[in-house]
Amino acid sequence: MLVALAVALVAAFVVAPRTLAASGPDGGFVDKRDLTEALREAFVDYWSSGDRDFSPGLEGVVDYWFRYHVAKAVIAAILLIVLAALGVLLWKAFLRAGGLGAERRAALASAGVLVTMLAVFTSATVMANVQGAVAPFASLLPMLAVGETDGELADTLDQVRQRLADSLSGGDQAPPALEVMISDFSRYHVAMAVVAAIVAVVLIGMSVVLWKRFARTGSSDRRTRRVLGSFGVLSALLSLVVIVVVVANTTTAADPAPALLAFFEGGW
Repeated sequence: MLVALAVALVAAFVVAPRTLAASGPDGGFVDKRDLTEALREAFVDYWSSGDRDFSPGLEGVVDYWFRYHVAKAVIAAILLIVLAALGVLLWKAFLRAGGLGAERRAALASAGVLVTMLAVFTSATVMANVQGAVAPFASLLPMLAVGETDGELADTLDQVRQRLADSLSGGDQAPPALEVMISDFSRYHVAMAVVAAIVAVVLIGMSVVLWKRFARTGSSDRRTRRVLGSFGVLSALLSLVVIVVVVANTTTAADPAPALLAFFEGGW
């Protein structure tokens, strides 16, 4: 049942977010190319308007992208719960498989490793989509700069880069639209820093619990000690990776303008 539910959730993660996001008043987009074209056209209008508030076209794209990330985050979170439950069942079955053949134990261990790796990947997916939902405008920015840019969009991006560089080097006042971009870019990294900090605390707590259980397990139960030790090492290593993510995003959030300029110049 858990395997079937996991497969269904993976399919839903790929298919459902676009449909769910399109349920808003502004509708949706045919595909990513359609979304990118709408974003680029709306961004040019927004920048040329000189206003701080989003233009109607850009607001529609940002709202759609917010709903899209919320849908993906919810589906991925449910998938993570299912994978965690499935992983617990598989590893418990492996620990009780002393009377089974070597092939059966190997199959259980392989399935447990696969589910564990999928859970780690799904956790990263949840984090990324929460980040995108908190700051959807900043999450859309890569669609502006990646790929071919010409015409009005190229001119607009040149203006963005120039005004960013001027505000950093000469202390010039950034236009309202650029202030919004810098603010949302900071929020984007704050969101990841907070989410990653929570994950780091959870992983460190898991590692402590696992190593305590490892210490209490007798040396005769080698299979249990190997499983507990492996997960203790994995959670400790993952916590270090996540702490690096926390530090990197906190640093960027504290001074977002240089990182935003590096992004528009192709260095991010």
